[in-house]
Amino acid sequence: MSSRSNSISTDLLPFNQNIFDFHMFHLLVSARGWRPTGDSLGHDRIFEYTEDALVTRFKPDGRLNMEEVRVHPAVFVAETNGSGDDLARVGYIQRVTPLGREVRIEYAFDSNVPPITHDEFRSLAADLQISSFELNRTHWAIKDVDLFKVLHAKRIGRPLSPTVFSFADLTRPQDDLISVMMPFAPQFTQVYEALKAVASELDLKCLRADDIWENAAVIQDVVSLICRSRIVVCDCSDRNPNVFYEAGIAHSLGKDVILIAQSKGDIPFDLQHLRYVTYKNNGEGVQQLQAELRPKINQLIGS
Repeated sequence: MSSRSNSISTDLLPFNQNIFDFHMFHLLVSARGWRPTGDSLGHDRIFEYTEDALVTRFKPDGRLNMEEVRVHPAVFVAETNGSGDDLARVGYIQRVTPLGREVRIEYAFDSNVPPITHDEFRSLAADLQISSFELNRTHWAIKDVDLFKVLHAKRIGRPLSPTVFSFADLTRPQDDLISVMMPFAPQFTQVYEALKAVASELDLKCLRADDIWENAAVIQDVVSLICRSRIVVCDCSDRNPNVFYEAGIAHSLGKDVILIAQSKGDIPFDLQHLRYVTYKNNGEGVQQLQAELRPKINQLIGS
C-alpha cells in the first residue's frame, strides 16, 4: 500500500548509525526535469508510492530524518512525457527546506556515476520496484532496493577499470559460491572449517584465496574470487588490513557481505553502521557462529 505525506519539517533527529543499511534509494521524478543543484517539489508529492514502514522510518512523528535521507543515493529523472532531458542522474540529497506549499530540495549529482538514458532507466523499473505509471507523475518515493547493485548487475554506468588488478571475472558469477576473507593463520582454521560446513549444508561451495592458484599475483586471485562469489564473508578479527581492503572491494562490487569478528572493537569505524556478528574462537563460540550465519546465508541465497 502506498502512502502520501502532506507536511514536512526539517527538524533533525538524533543520529543513529545502526539504522542505516544503505540498501535503499530515493526516486525523484519531475515533469520538467531537475536543475543542476536544487529544485522544488510540492509537499503533497513527498513519499508517494512509498511503503508505510519506510515513511515512518524516514519521517517519524512527522519530522523528516535528514541524517538518514542524506546517506542514501537518489535518482533524479524527468517524467516520461515531460519537458526535461532524456537522462536520469544519480546523486545525494543534501538539504530540504520548506517553502510554503513546496519544499526546496538541494542535492549534488555523483560525478562518478554517468547519466543514464531514460530508456535504460525504464528498463530497470521492475528491478527497482518502480511501477510503470510512476515515471509519469512528479513525486518523491523511497524504494527498498540496492540501487548500485541493480546498476552493476545490468552493466549500466561507467565500467570499472582498476589499474592493479582486473575485474574480468565479473562476467562469470557463481550463485552457489561463498568466499571467505580472513587472516591466513592457524587460529582461524576452525572458523573457516565451520563456515565450509554451513555452506555444505546449504549445497553451496566455500573458498578462500589460498584454495586457488590461477594467477601470478595473489591479489588477482583474491579479486577474481570476490567477483565470482554470491556472498563474501569478511572476518575482521585482529583488524587485519588485508581483510579491510577486500571488504572494500566486495562492497564496491555490490556483493552481499557478511561481517564477522571476535570483538566489536575489531570492526572499523567506517563499517560500524553495518550489521555484523561477533563470536568466540572456541568450540561453543564457533557453533553459535554457525547457528547465526546459517539462516542469514540461506536468506541471501533465496533473495
